[in-house]
Amino acid sequence: MSDVLTSLPPVVTIADIESAHERIASTVVRTPTIACPALSRLTGAEITLKLENLQAIGSFKERGAANKMALLTPEERARGVITVSAGNHAQGVARQASLLGIDATIVMPRFTPATKVAATRAWGATVVLAGDDFAQASETAAELQKQDGRVLVHPFNDPAVIAGQGTAALELLQDAPDIDTVVVPVGGGGLIGGFATVMSALRPDVEVIGVQVEAYASLSNYPQEDGPTKGGSTIAEGIAVTQLGDHCLSAFRNKISKILVVSELQVESAVTTLAEKAKQICEGAGATGLAAVLAYPDLFKGRRVALPLSGGNINARILANTILRSLLRDGRILRLIFQIPDRPGMLADISTRIGNYGGNIIEVSHHRLFASPSVQTAELLVMVEARDTEHAHQIETDLARHYIVRRD
Repeated sequence: MSDVLTSLPPVVTIADIESAHERIASTVVRTPTIACPALSRLTGAEITLKLENLQAIGSFKERGAANKMALLTPEERARGVITVSAGNHAQGVARQASLLGIDATIVMPRFTPATKVAATRAWGATVVLAGDDFAQASETAAELQKQDGRVLVHPFNDPAVIAGQGTAALELLQDAPDIDTVVVPVGGGGLIGGFATVMSALRPDVEVIGVQVEAYASLSNYPQEDGPTKGGSTIAEGIAVTQLGDHCLSAFRNKISKILVVSELQVESAVTTLAEKAKQICEGAGATGLAAVLAYPDLFKGRRVALPLSGGNINARILANTILRSLLRDGRILRLIFQIPDRPGMLADISTRIGNYGGNIIEVSHHRLFASPSVQTAELLVMVEARDTEHAHQIETDLARHYIVRRD
């Protein structure tokens, strides 16, 4: 690993972040900050959203990339840049490189979603797919850096990057000065490092809370030392980092109150809730703040809570499946299996009963040969959309009066 990745961190100051804000203003979107009454009613807290999912690349990551690259000397720009990223930082570096006329190489894990790889290439960067995860891809990036002499634009562990991420917190305070709590996703620690620096300098009364997903909960014992993570697949791939950056840890250590840990299912539900209630498309990592508020309601009830929606780059198929899974868990979609006599009119009768109760049939699968216990019967699987859990129960109860039916 390059020494750049492990060198001792300097302090990031509020002056660094204020300078970064001026420096990157012309190339980075000043995203909206909005109140969300629907989420406020749901959570019992006064919820404010900082919409970093509306950045040009769909993520706050461009802020850090923009600041780091704006600070490069002419000689460094001529050498070109290299970075490692699973998607959002990659696109930020690629876009800023295209604006500044800098040659960029991006190393991405081999299993990075194809949409993120394509989006990065679309900005003109050279993409190298290597390794199964961020750590392995980082090793390849370090090797290429030594070979080519490029400047590393680290996705989080760099004071200039942290300062760039902190500009989102400056804007948040300008637009929503009455907040008393902010809940920030934590992967490598760049975003929370920037937020903690801003709040401690300008609004020390604002509580800064970090949130991690279970598989990558390196800070679950905070303020004790960070520990090992389980790793593995997660919908919050944007914060799937096994080890925090030492620069980042220096930026937020003793400036945040706690770290909360949320499960995969809680993040999935938060993605769905943001789409339904806030009308915001958000990737898993960006939804972890809301997941924490929903998972720990007593911590936030009655408080004025700001949530940075850190990214919106979720694969369309993953989004669709996530919403369907959430609806299934909430009971708003039923998968009902019927054992019915194999004779004409049965499917029509079942459909009519469901329709009379206001249910919407999404999918039907009819099996005669192998799934049924008798040659005289057929198995019917029906997927039904209901308004809410009570409505689903009414539909199921009525059908059970007339048919042998069970929920899948």
